[in-house]
Amino acid sequence: MNEELRKDAEDCYRRAEEKAVDYFKSLSVQLENNTYVATLTRDIQLWKQDYLGHSLLQSFTRGKGKPDSHKYHQYIQWLDNAGKLDSYLDRSISYIFMRDLGKDLSSPDTLYRIQHVVDDLKIDLLHSTATDRGEMFSMHTLYRWAQKEGIESSMIWVLDKLKTVSSNLPEGMNREEAKRKLIKIIAGVVIHQIEEMGDHLSPEERVGKLDEAIRLGYSYGLTYPFIDDLLDSEVLTDAEKKQYSRLIRSTLITGSVPDLKSWDGTNRELIQYIHSELREAFTYIQSQLERKGKEDFFEQSFVFFHSQEVDREKDLSNANYTNEELYIPVILKSASSRLIARSVLTVKEDKEFDNRTFFYGIYNQLADDFADMFDDIEAGAVTPYTYYLKYHRVRQDLINPFELYWTVIFNLIHNVYHSDTKTRNVMLSRALNGQKRFKEKVGDKKYKELMGIFATGNPKFDGLIQKMVRKSNDVDFLDKLVRDQIIANFKNESKEREDFVNMAKTVRNQINTILHIPKNGIASSMDESIIDAANYSLLGDGKRLRPIMTWVMGVHEYGLDESTIEPLLKSLEYMHTASLIFDDLPAQDDSSFRRGRPTVHKAYNTAVAELTGLYLTQEAVVEQASLRFDPQVVLRLIRYSAGKTTEMCRGQAMDLNSKGKELTLDQLNTICFYKTGIAFEASLVMPAILAGRQEEEIEALKTFAYHAGIAFQIKDDLLDVEGDLELLGKPVGQDVENNNSNFVSILGSEGARKAMWNHYCHAMEALQELHYKTTYLKQILDYTINRDY
Repeated sequence: MNEELRKDAEDCYRRAEEKAVDYFKSLSVQLENNTYVATLTRDIQLWKQDYLGHSLLQSFTRGKGKPDSHKYHQYIQWLDNAGKLDSYLDRSISYIFMRDLGKDLSSPDTLYRIQHVVDDLKIDLLHSTATDRGEMFSMHTLYRWAQKEGIESSMIWVLDKLKTVSSNLPEGMNREEAKRKLIKIIAGVVIHQIEEMGDHLSPEERVGKLDEAIRLGYSYGLTYPFIDDLLDSEVLTDAEKKQYSRLIRSTLITGSVPDLKSWDGTNRELIQYIHSELREAFTYIQSQLERKGKEDFFEQSFVFFHSQEVDREKDLSNANYTNEELYIPVILKSASSRLIARSVLTVKEDKEFDNRTFFYGIYNQLADDFADMFDDIEAGAVTPYTYYLKYHRVRQDLINPFELYWTVIFNLIHNVYHSDTKTRNVMLSRALNGQKRFKEKVGDKKYKELMGIFATGNPKFDGLIQKMVRKSNDVDFLDKLVRDQIIANFKNESKEREDFVNMAKTVRNQINTILHIPKNGIASSMDESIIDAANYSLLGDGKRLRPIMTWVMGVHEYGLDESTIEPLLKSLEYMHTASLIFDDLPAQDDSSFRRGRPTVHKAYNTAVAELTGLYLTQEAVVEQASLRFDPQVVLRLIRYSAGKTTEMCRGQAMDLNSKGKELTLDQLNTICFYKTGIAFEASLVMPAILAGRQEEEIEALKTFAYHAGIAFQIKDDLLDVEGDLELLGKPVGQDVENNNSNFVSILGSEGARKAMWNHYCHAMEALQELHYKTTYLKQILDYTINRDY
């Protein structure tokens, strides 16, 4: 490593450390002199009058009857009905402007921008609540926002990246938390970009800026799971951690990612993937930054990384750390993490921004460390809170981090933000919100015990704080609601996905056991070959997606008995398999492999394949006729099924007539619906018919099936171009070889992905209208666009 570059990096850290030492000394003096107590007591009294805007009794009782804030739609609607939504959004957005954007809340321009954001956000939230269109930060809502902004390609790119990161994180790392952090950082950079670029840009310039922000946010955010979280985890051995830390340190000092020539450890494959992603991320950041911004980025990144390393090396069993050793790295890492985010965007110079950000960081870090206190204790991590809890009885010199927290609040309000009223109200609301959330998390008994340990030494001030924690209600913040929503969604989705995969495996195995067609003593060798060919085709490695969908709806949603719908499950797979046999014939697609094995006409001959396909369609009818439901219902189902079979034949005929021809998108959509969408529709509508559902619901199911089916086909077309033969079980590139039009040939890969996501969103919106209790259809839809085969 270049010695001069190393010295420059160490000098940069030393300068930051000196500033942190001065700041810590100033806070220590204020704490020792109890400067904060009288002033904050007065601030809280003013806060009660100015911020709540009602009499004391009204302020402390008007929260009665409000819904759980974790229930996003109900909570937003309740706030609006209670006349509280405006103030809720104002303090929430003001806090984000102050924390993430480094803004001064006394600035008229900042106040104007806050009001503008609040007005727009209120409209969006109420519209979302009124239409009940999903949750915040779902793939559906993110893509619809991207369409509105004209950045669909950027959103598809980052959603694919998030999926890949999550799938590559090893056991021992929290995938949901890693994804949440990435989304938070990307959103923060996007918000920062939007505020910096204002409203004067052309649509094309705005698209370019937003695309840049998304990619920069991801590239910067990637360092959290792949550096910070990885080094905090137990995934790497101690030797691997040292090796990896050297690699990161070299990157930040030289501005260049070293080649990964060798790796001494068992996690080589993981490190190779991480190294590749981080190299791509650093290269992108460098390509976007001007010279000054590049210097700031690497300097602040080094300060952040080194301060994290200093903290990471601490051992909770060491009773001799000084206050400076405990707090200086906290000041440095909390300040530099925000200065990094600022440096990745080209923004206007603001001489006060760096100071505001530097002094502000520890406030947020102390609040986070307080909230995560027990997780940190369990992990053996040294933070001001965990260390004080362990040693406060034997180390009288230790600074109480809770007392320092209130000192920081006092210092920010009066020495950094110059006693600005709005800043005071927002910061006090945030502090009380943090206390209330922690109390709810640990319970009253544990909270009271901890407050006894962290008492400031001024009983009157402590009593005032706890009185406000008990009685104040309107101190919630939108970013906390979003955080809780994202965490809950990710956990629910993870559980639902796991349940779905287990259910699908179980049902698939059950379906496989009932598909075999017995010969029933048939003597003719030709007849036997047809039965053999049918079973050969049926017992291939099929996904059984259609009968699984039917089982999900019939059993989970409609409460039908499993045994009574078995004939329907068999009939669907017979019909689907027959369509594949016909599709593979030399006169049609002329495919040699299906489901990882030779197609029927290759394993037998064309005549047997044709007869087998016809035979299976009739077996499907036989199975449907054996359903033990009301005869009129069964007749309705058979009539529907027969009609759909004829439509599928029409679709196949259209497909054959289109070979070698250039199709329009409308023509391709029509063919796709007849070939694929109808099968999806039948899988959903037939159990609905058996359950006696109303026509309105059936029409909504048809809408869902139409868009889900086309999305499925587009994914198939993309896999035909980009897929893996081993995973797919059939040759790739067949449409190109046969000169067939498909979504990729008409729209290109990028256009096809946009179309797939658009149909995904339409399908999700149709599904939300149905309000089903089962989430398995959503899981099937997610599988449709995320599958690799």
